[in-house]
Amino acid sequence: MQNLQNLISQLESKISQFETTNLAVSGGSVGWHIEHSLKTIDQIITACKNSNPSDYQWHFNFKRFLILTVAKKIPRGKAKAPKIVRPEGDISTESLTLSLEKVKENLKNWESLDKNANFPHPFFGVLNKKETENFLVLHTKHHLMIVNDILKSN
Repeated sequence: MQNLQNLISQLESKISQFETTNLAVSGGSVGWHIEHSLKTIDQIITACKNSNPSDYQWHFNFKRFLILTVAKKIPRGKAKAPKIVRPEGDISTESLTLSLEKVKENLKNWESLDKNANFPHPFFGVLNKKETENFLVLHTKHHLMIVNDILKSN
């Protein structure tokens, strides 16, 4: 989980530039990508905490294997974020800071979760704790790269 915490710190360091946009890179602002990443982490951690580990059953999923194991990269522009993790309303330094604190608090007990704590991903199927952690790192890196590209071009 240390990798994810380092990535969250990188997101935090970009909050002051939340209004920056570059439509050639993304339709979302820096703040949108930070908020989306934080919402995703929070929702998925909460889902894992509320899951029943005894219900978890591993099944091969080609998309999961390809993205999480082989490519280790999420392709840009190929999927649309589910509504539940899309930022709505105004984004501000205050709202981003609140989301950040919420995520940090939610992550505190991650290590104590059962290895079969899980959540259903819309493309990759049901992910256990280790797969979830890998996905969250990959997803957060993906959005950090977009944020960095937005900032680089301005």
